[in-house]
Amino acid sequence: MSAVDGRIGARAPALSEDGIQALHAAHLKRQKRQRLQVFSVQIAILLLFFALWELAGRLKWIDVLLFSYPSKVFAQIGKDAASGELWGHLGITVGETVVGFVLGTLLGTLIAVLIWWSPFLSKVLDPYMVVFNSMPKVALGPIFIVMFGAGFLSITVTTLSITVIVTTLVVYNSFCEVDANLIKVVRVFGGTRTQVFQKVILPASFPTIISTLKVNVGMAWVGVIVGEFLVAKMGLGYLIIYGFQVFNFTLVLSSLVIIAVVATGMYQLVVYVERKLLTHR
Repeated sequence: MSAVDGRIGARAPALSEDGIQALHAAHLKRQKRQRLQVFSVQIAILLLFFALWELAGRLKWIDVLLFSYPSKVFAQIGKDAASGELWGHLGITVGETVVGFVLGTLLGTLIAVLIWWSPFLSKVLDPYMVVFNSMPKVALGPIFIVMFGAGFLSITVTTLSITVIVTTLVVYNSFCEVDANLIKVVRVFGGTRTQVFQKVILPASFPTIISTLKVNVGMAWVGVIVGEFLVAKMGLGYLIIYGFQVFNFTLVLSSLVIIAVVATGMYQLVVYVERKLLTHR
């Protein structure tokens, strides 16, 4: 046997515990550096966007009546915050969004469990869920206003009409896509339907359920703003409609900026919760 063949046939030396820890530390360091690079590019793109927007407004490249520019928008936000007018509108909208977000996720998941539990119920409700999901929810808003009155309840129901059906469809499809072989193993050992759900279906679908929270952040904001467009006398959606009515498009854009900031904060909070839950799962 040649020396080359001997080297090929030799077993690779096992890594020591210190070597494994060093590799893990290097991997974490690369991940941290990559996250910092991504964040830096994101901030740079955002700053470039605002700089170009400000320049376009100052040099009259755009119609400032319609599009305003960042310095005016942030001045509007600062003025409303200092006067206290902003906080009431912000509190109303955030409260409605949180209620719609939480209830939509819980009710949607519960309905998904029910229709998975009963194949007969699933077959009955399937066409109705498809039809309801395809309906424009804005068209249902006036009906909800007549049914529940012009206020918090009708806006919350409008939000639920969006979040519940999306959650139900996503979570139910996740239940149905669980590996059938895992279910058969539990069945072979005499497991009941309840045990199949507890031991196989729910754990396998847990990441999907958590990820649905991310989708519902956006859906909840859409539902609330649509509801406030139709009926509210307070809230960020109301400020947008009021700004259009009085041709104060700086107020409109400032409301949109606030919505974007708060929605991003909610999304990042969900990402944090997801990371913690999946880590300790």
